[in-house]
Amino acid sequence: MAKAGKTEGPSYGEAAARLEEILAKIEEGQVDIDELSGLVREAAQLVTLCRTKIHAAEVQVQTITEQLEREASPETDAAR
Repeated sequence: MAKAGKTEGPSYGEAAARLEEILAKIEEGQVDIDELSGLVREAAQLVTLCRTKIHAAEVQVQTITEQLEREASPETDAAR
């Protein structure tokens, strides 16, 4: 049975770890010119994925925060 969320690609942590691997490989000169463009393309896709996940997390946190503020608001008003 597949894990939930796996259809969306790697997790943020997995993507970040792969980006670090790619960067280390390039910095160490372990990449030939034929492999370089593929790694750069993969890295760009991973950066996009990470940005998307960060944005989604920000939206979720903002939604939860706003919900908590709305729930706390009647209590604050009643205390006055």
